[in-house]
Amino acid sequence: MDFLSVLGVIIGFAALLGGNFLEGGSWNSLANGPAAIIVVGGTFGAAILQTPFNGLRRAMSLFKWIFKPPRQKFQLGIKRVVGWARSARKEGLLGLENIAERESDAFSKKGLRLLVDGSEPDVIRHVLETDLIVAEQRDHDAVQFYESMGGYAPTIGIIGAVMGLIHVMQHLADPAELGPGIAVAFVATIYGVAFANLLLLPIANKLKSCIKEQSQFRELLIEGIIAIADGENPKAIEMKLSGYLH
Repeated sequence: MDFLSVLGVIIGFAALLGGNFLEGGSWNSLANGPAAIIVVGGTFGAAILQTPFNGLRRAMSLFKWIFKPPRQKFQLGIKRVVGWARSARKEGLLGLENIAERESDAFSKKGLRLLVDGSEPDVIRHVLETDLIVAEQRDHDAVQFYESMGGYAPTIGIIGAVMGLIHVMQHLADPAELGPGIAVAFVATIYGVAFANLLLLPIANKLKSCIKEQSQFRELLIEGIIAIADGENPKAIEMKLSGYLH
């Protein structure tokens, strides 16, 4: 569990509700079911309309990264690569075949198989970097689902506010209802802006940071595998890859 994600959500909404309370507002003044339906439903609908099915499915699968992001263990990754290099030096590249079969990470397995097959370093780099770029682009396309919702939510909130004002204008003959009616109308605007800036856009940026870290880890693996293909000393490989440590 990512404690900072939970803490960020709590602080953001606590500041919003606490500020409203300190200004003399009540909790009920921000509670409006129709406004929530307009903003949340309209935002999701607009984002789903622009997103392909595969992108939407990937976006939903990435949602868990917000509170449980994949931790890339760079130190452990370096140790794994150095272990592969030592095995290759002792037993030759064919000695990596059993290691490749036991490898659970698909990206690492592919790199090891390319080594075992005796592929040239340039070929290995091209294949693995292509996989890296495609995977990174796929994940960034999925993140655009949350970014687009962050862009639509404030506009949908304004639409909800205008709809509320239309309802208020129908009661101009009763001045007692104008003030509360206008206040309720603008709740939709608050929902739209808060939904975008306290949840959706931060979610998109959090996912981008996770994607970036994952790509850096795979770059580490690529450099290590290429170094093995070039026959570099395991100690030299370890020193080279240490630059990826934070």
